[in-house]
Amino acid sequence: MVGTPSFETNVFINCPFDKEYQPLLWALLFAVIDCGFEPRIALENADAGAVRIEKIKDLIQTAQYSIHDLSRMEALRARFFPWKARSFPRFNMPFELGLDLGCRNFGAAEHKKKKCLILEKEEYRYRQVLSDIAGNDIKAHNDEPETLVSCVRDWFHGQRSQPRAPMPSGFMVWDRYNKARSYIELTAQDRGYQPDNFTAMPVTEFIDFIKEWQEDNPVPPMRTH
Repeated sequence: MVGTPSFETNVFINCPFDKEYQPLLWALLFAVIDCGFEPRIALENADAGAVRIEKIKDLIQTAQYSIHDLSRMEALRARFFPWKARSFPRFNMPFELGLDLGCRNFGAAEHKKKKCLILEKEEYRYRQVLSDIAGNDIKAHNDEPETLVSCVRDWFHGQRSQPRAPMPSGFMVWDRYNKARSYIELTAQDRGYQPDNFTAMPVTEFIDFIKEWQEDNPVPPMRTH
């Protein structure tokens, strides 16, 4: 990983880390990087001695942008945890969203510039469990990586200052992601990963692979007319 990115390009990623979410996570990370930003995610810090909440606070404070995916707020299903007598919803994602919103409202002067994108699985589903965020612009991805990529790309496009520089469409970012993923799968196998454990790759390594691919495949210049 190269250097320490600046506050203006950092994007705090608040999302699930389970196996079912991984296709969405990888597409999300690629979209952030391909749009010219730097993803910051709790998994990047492997220090077992660091308290998780302190990691989260540090990441939030050093990122002007945040993406919060609330699509896994549903209760833990008994089929995943049959030994549990009851199922409970997962509160990590809304909790970290609350920390981020608190930082924007009560933090230092630069934190007033913080912006966040809130993602959900289905439109308006969040109202059943988190009605206090009604009025925020919340996008639904329907558990589809391609839709998520377009949501992220369109949001970043809307954050650009005037005059806005041309940005690749969501379709183009998705096409680039699929090409990058093919490269990453083949290269990972060359470096010792087996097809059956390819998805066990650490997030930090996946990010490095994305940047490696981008060095040879930069975003093409967009026409202004």
